[in-house]
Amino acid sequence: MLTLGVNIDHIATIRQARRTVEPDPVAAAVLAELGGADGITAHLREDRRHIQDRDIRLLRQTVRTHLNLEMAATEEMLGIALDVKPDYVTLVPEKREEVTTEGGLDIVGQIVRIGEIVDKLQGAGIPVSLFIDAEPAQIAASAKVQAKFIELHTGRYAEAQDETSRQHELALLATGCEQAIKAGLRVNAGHGLTYWNVYPVAALPGMEELNIGHTIISRAALVGMERAVREMKQAMSPR
Repeated sequence: MLTLGVNIDHIATIRQARRTVEPDPVAAAVLAELGGADGITAHLREDRRHIQDRDIRLLRQTVRTHLNLEMAATEEMLGIALDVKPDYVTLVPEKREEVTTEGGLDIVGQIVRIGEIVDKLQGAGIPVSLFIDAEPAQIAASAKVQAKFIELHTGRYAEAQDETSRQHELALLATGCEQAIKAGLRVNAGHGLTYWNVYPVAALPGMEELNIGHTIISRAALVGMERAVREMKQAMSPR
């Protein structure tokens, strides 16, 4: 059964705009779960631009579904993950100047380093997901380092400007999903998905979870978090 992980980073973005205490992403996570979220995702960035260390520690104590910690493959983040022990970790690429994550992680180009981090996390009982583009070499490398999951980057699909391009990107995601499953990987997806484009990705055979943030938080600002999550669950469901 396909599940929904709600990314609450942009609740923290609003809070950090004024360096105040509200809105609280921990409270947002509670409301997301009440709305039907199957998991909570939060990205602790190196520059702490939105989610803070305090948030991750409180989320670990309060999330009742599962907590997915997105993080860069650094020693600092590794130490935090081993201390906090989220339900699983998603390793993502990170540049300080970027507005949001741009593209997938290059596993092929740093397979030894990623392999070491995967071993340390999974050796501590924390399953690892790798956020990658749907490229055969990256999927094969993800299997080689023995990650439990991959998260397919759906940005190019979401940003496609016409139906032909969109269908091409969707086909690449479908092929990547099939390859990953054959290699023994479990498959999630996310980035740029909205209420209007989510269903074709949700319908891909073997897809387990979609991690979605910006569009849900944008909708929640107008109608409330619980309703926004319920509406996304409906958009992901068979028509």
